[in-house]
Amino acid sequence: MRRDPRRRRRAHMPDQPVPVPVERLGFEMPPVHDTVEAAREHRKARLAEALRLLGRLGYGDGVGGQVTARDPEFEDCYWVNPFGRAFGGLGPDDLLLVDGDGRVVEGERRVNELAFAVHAAVHRARPEVVAVVRAQGPYGRALACLGELLAPITQEACAFYEDHALLDEFAGVEDAARIARALGPYKALILRNRGLLTVGDSVDAAAWWFIEAERAAQVQLIARAAGKPVPIDHRGAVATRERFGSDLAAWVSYQPLRQQGDAAGGVNIMNG
Repeated sequence: MRRDPRRRRRAHMPDQPVPVPVERLGFEMPPVHDTVEAAREHRKARLAEALRLLGRLGYGDGVGGQVTARDPEFEDCYWVNPFGRAFGGLGPDDLLLVDGDGRVVEGERRVNELAFAVHAAVHRARPEVVAVVRAQGPYGRALACLGELLAPITQEACAFYEDHALLDEFAGVEDAARIARALGPYKALILRNRGLLTVGDSVDAAAWWFIEAERAAQVQLIARAAGKPVPIDHRGAVATRERFGSDLAAWVSYQPLRQQGDAAGGVNIMNG
C-alpha cells in the first residue's frame, strides 16, 4: 500500500511561528509628566521642533507665521516664536513666553503682536487646545483664494470631514475674535484669501493637522486640474474621520516626521 506523499510532507512540516503577544509589542504614546517643569520643557522642545520642521517644509515665509503652545502652569500664557526669526534656526531657548494680552513675560525679543492676538483669541475660546499653528503653505493659500473647504476625496482629507470651517470673507489679523468664532469647535479653519489655521491638544497634533491639511489641499487642486474628483460618500467619510481624525491619531502620524532628521534640508529636527 502506497502512502500519500502529501501526508508525508505534512508530517515533516515545521511548526508555525508563534505570534508575539500584543502587550509585548512597542507602541509610542504621548508622554505623561510628573511635574509642571518637565511638561514645560517637553512642550517647548516640541514647539521648537515643529517650527524647524515647518521651516524645512517651506512654510515659514515672511514674519506672519506663528506656532503657539499653552504653558502647562499659566493657562493664559503661551510659548511662541520670536518676531523676525526664521523658523529653521529656532531652539527651545529662543522661544518667548507671552501673556494673553501680548506682553512678553520671558524672553529677549519682540513678538508679532497682531498675529499673536489671533492665537490668544483661539486659545481663550478653546481651553482644551494646547497648540495653534498658522503658517504660510502655498496650497492652503490657493484653496483659500477659491473660498473652498477640503473635499472628502482622499482618506487623508476625510480626517477634516465636517471638522473644519471656512471663514468666507477676508479677515485681517485685527479680526482676532471673529477668527476664533469662525473656528468654533473644529480642528482647522480656512481663512479666505489667507490660508490655514489648525489646533490640537498637543504641539505634535496641531502641526500634523496643518501639514495634512496643506497636503490635502494640494491633492484637491491637482485632482481638479486633471478632471472631476469623485468624493467619498458621507458614511465612508465619517467612518474614516472617526478612525483617523482624532488628536491622538495626529500625534502618532506626526512621529515619523520627527524622526527623519536632516535628510533633505540640512536641519536636524531632532535637535533641541
